[in-house]
Amino acid sequence: MSPNGLFDLSGKTAAIIGGGSGIGEAVAIGAAKQGAGVVVLDANQAAAQSVAARIAGADAARLDVRDGAAVNAVLDGVARDHGRIDIVICTPGINVRKPILQYTGDDFDRVVAVNLKGSFNVLQAAGRVMTAQRGGSIVLFSSIRAQVVEPGQSVYAMTKVGIVQLVRAGAAEFGPFNVRVNAMAPGVVETPLTAPIKANEAWYAAYASKSALQRWARAEEMVGPTLFLVSDAASYVTGTVLFADGGWTAVDGRFTPPGM
Repeated sequence: MSPNGLFDLSGKTAAIIGGGSGIGEAVAIGAAKQGAGVVVLDANQAAAQSVAARIAGADAARLDVRDGAAVNAVLDGVARDHGRIDIVICTPGINVRKPILQYTGDDFDRVVAVNLKGSFNVLQAAGRVMTAQRGGSIVLFSSIRAQVVEPGQSVYAMTKVGIVQLVRAGAAEFGPFNVRVNAMAPGVVETPLTAPIKANEAWYAAYASKSALQRWARAEEMVGPTLFLVSDAASYVTGTVLFADGGWTAVDGRFTPPGM
C-alpha cells in the first residue's frame, strides 16, 4: 500500500472546477499532494493558470459552468488528453443576498445559472464520460443552507438544496456504472465569496459563534473531507451529503443554561 493508503490518488486524473480560488484552489493543491494529476478549471483563466503553475504537471483551462456546451467540450478534452477522468469536483457558487420581496428576475437567474444549472451541467457532462468508462467520482458543492436558512438567503438556499437532490439522482442513475456522486456542505469558510462578511466585524463574529467550534473554517479545512469522498476510503459512499460545518447544523443556539 502507498504511504497515503486509502486516500492515495496516484494515477488518477482530477478535474477541479472553480480551482482558481478559495476552496477549489485548496482542493486542487490537496489533490496533487495525494498524487492526482490535476486539471484546474475556472471561469477566470488567469487564476486557473496561476494555481496550476504551483502544481507540478498540472493543466489549466477556462470553464464557465453556465455554458453546457463548454462543460461538455472541456471535460471531453480532459478525458481525451489524459485517457480518462477519475474525479470531477465542482465548487463554484454565487449569492445575491436580498429579501424575497426585493429579489429581481435578473438576481434569480444569475444565482440559479451558476449554482444550479452549472452544477447540473457538470453532473451531466461528467456522468456521461464516467458512465462510458465505467468508473469515477463526482463531488458537487452544497452548503449548510440546504438545511438551515436566514433572511436574504432564499434563492441561494434553494439552489443548494437542489444540488443535494441532483447528487441523489446522479448516484441512483450512475451507480450501476461504478460512478459515485456525493455532495460537500461547508459551513462558513473564508473565501472570496464570504469576503464581504469577514469585512463586517459584528457579522463575522456572529457567524463564528454559530458553530460548535466558535470559528470560521479555512479553505484548507475543506480539502480532507472533499478528498475523502473521491478516494478509495469512500468506495461505498454515494448519494450522501458530508457536512463540514464545525457543528453549525448540530448546535441549537449558543446559550448555556444556568447551572450547566
